[in-house]
Amino acid sequence: MGEELTFEQAMQKLETIANELENDNLDLDTSVKKFEEGMKLSQKCNKILEEAEKKITILVNGEEKDFDVNKAE
Repeated sequence: MGEELTFEQAMQKLETIANELENDNLDLDTSVKKFEEGMKLSQKCNKILEEAEKKITILVNGEEKDFDVNKAE
């Protein structure tokens, strides 16, 4: 998983892994590897969402400050 995935790509891979774990008759070793990969993808998705939330918070707070300044005038 060295390549940089978008949120959508990571979610699609995560969904594929979940389906494989639910539907396929995988041996224990393969199941554990798939689960580990899924956990890494899940962490990546959470990180992307946290970064997006921070950016949105900064933008919203910046707009609120601009709005407050304009309101005072």
